[in-house]
Amino acid sequence: MMGMSRTAVAILAAVISLAAVLWSSSLPLWIGWRVYSEQILLLVLASAMAITFITRRAGSGGGDTPSRLDIALTATALVWGVVMVVRFPTLSQNVFYHPTEALILSATGLALLVEAVRRSMGWALIVILGVVCLYALFSSHLDGPMQGRSIRWDRLLTFMVLDSASLAGAALYIAVAVVVPFLILAQLLLQTGGSAFFSDLSLALAGRSQGGSAKIAILGSALFGSVSGSAVSNVASTGAITIPLMKDGGYKPKTAAAIEAAASTGGQLMPPIMGAAAFLLAENLQVAYGEVVLAALIPSLLFYYALFVFAGLEAGRLGIRPVDPALIPAFSAVLTRGWFVVVPFAVLLGGLFGLNLRPETAALYAVAALFVLSLFRTYQGGRIQMGAIVETIVKSGRSAVEVVLICAIAGIIIGLFARSGLSFGVGFFLIRLGEGSLILLLLITAAVCILMGMGLPTVGVYLLLSTLAAAPLIELGLQPMAAHMFVLYFGMLSMLTPPVAIAAFVAANMANAPPMRTGFEAVRIAWPAFVVPFLFVASPALLFDGTPIEIGIALVTALIGVWLATAGITGYLGRRLGWPTRLALMAAGVAALWPPGAPHAGPVMVAGLALGGVLVAWLLRAARRGDRTQDEVGML
Repeated sequence: MMGMSRTAVAILAAVISLAAVLWSSSLPLWIGWRVYSEQILLLVLASAMAITFITRRAGSGGGDTPSRLDIALTATALVWGVVMVVRFPTLSQNVFYHPTEALILSATGLALLVEAVRRSMGWALIVILGVVCLYALFSSHLDGPMQGRSIRWDRLLTFMVLDSASLAGAALYIAVAVVVPFLILAQLLLQTGGSAFFSDLSLALAGRSQGGSAKIAILGSALFGSVSGSAVSNVASTGAITIPLMKDGGYKPKTAAAIEAAASTGGQLMPPIMGAAAFLLAENLQVAYGEVVLAALIPSLLFYYALFVFAGLEAGRLGIRPVDPALIPAFSAVLTRGWFVVVPFAVLLGGLFGLNLRPETAALYAVAALFVLSLFRTYQGGRIQMGAIVETIVKSGRSAVEVVLICAIAGIIIGLFARSGLSFGVGFFLIRLGEGSLILLLLITAAVCILMGMGLPTVGVYLLLSTLAAAPLIELGLQPMAAHMFVLYFGMLSMLTPPVAIAAFVAANMANAPPMRTGFEAVRIAWPAFVVPFLFVASPALLFDGTPIEIGIALVTALIGVWLATAGITGYLGRRLGWPTRLALMAAGVAALWPPGAPHAGPVMVAGLALGGVLVAWLLRAARRGDRTQDEVGML
């Protein structure tokens, strides 16, 4: 039975990958095959639900073998998918002539999706869907701006499953047509030794510097995370190497785990590939994906710059020595062995920015380039084998299952927001709140993103909050890119924020560190990520929206501010610092970070830079003299 289950899962995962490639490549259009995009999407969704029923048990127990219920649900999902593929053209055009069939298929599909989501992600999205459905059914009984026009239960049910603005809408389309090709690229990179190449490259670049073991983890996680787009898989992949390396180097287990978790989480916003939510952001704003990549560049660099600064200063505070030179490979040797790993990135960037291709098309070209190169060499030596190619296709489909399920149910919720008028009511309330204080609205939005992220991945948080919170922020004058990036950033940060910090907890388990302490340590290390969104809201120059001079000033002052504040938070700058000096450095850093577009920006920024310069000069001079005042040697 177990062998049959594995075979079934492999076949269904391959269906997901191949169907996505089929549609993303526009092959049906080339061969004159008339097919609706919804048919492909529903086929992929049915396969994803079937995989979930085979691999996830209904309860906490049950073992590894699928039960009769699991098998029945799997068969039902597949039959439902086939029927929907065959009947969708008729039902989409003449649903009112087939009311019974439409209701049966809608009820069956919704029940299957809810159970699949419950098994894979818990109750969070299901509870939200239930609340929105109740509002849609009874909104006419409410008063004030929340009053709407109730929808009959049968029309509500068919809308949720059969309408192209709901289940098989833009969210599921992005998950299938755009995200899956990038997942194939990521898996093919792993099969050809991309992960080992990134690790060796990080070791060659950062291994000889102070805090080298941590900087290796940061750089490797940034490189790999920009491909995978998943914080948890990034921790699991790179953390197996970097966490023991950091612990052996002298970092505490909780600090090693926190550094890996923070670096892996930032990979979701690290160009050029980023995470699935970035593609949805481009779709929501109706802009080229390249614009999203450009907008995310400076914030992501600030984030990783702060991690690098922390790693170096923490190493100095703890007296951690650089990595043993015997373990560091030659940079030229790494490039000689792995130069071909860079080629698909060049193809991807050339397609996005040079040829202005759609992201999925550019990704397929990158996959094709890497595939051809892998036929001649891999990073480990030799050529890629057929088994590895099959494994790439299967693992890509398995990796897509959760994203497909999230986007399917989130698509229903977003469709109901618009159809029921709930988005208007909530938006009206938030706009009224923001008229009194935009900062308050931003803080509430940030808190809601983090709270929702405790039960949802970043994609789910962004999909829901971009519908409810981003629109009011734009209405109150924020630039659309800044508003959506704000929501995306804080949705991402839920991976690090206790009490449910999934990436931090996974890293803590790998490091044998206390999970909650690791989560709080990750927040301390990744503090710029909680500040940067407010900076680019006030100063869009940090999103490359401004003149070169404005962008340059915003970037330089932000780098200085991050360095000063991180030194204060770490408590080390040449020697250990006492709290008065640390607070002064943090104040100088915050003042230097004061965005150019904020009130009194000029005087505050100049004061921060001046204070920071004086403090750094004094500390460096004291270090040269060997002075040890009480403040400077005060313990943390």
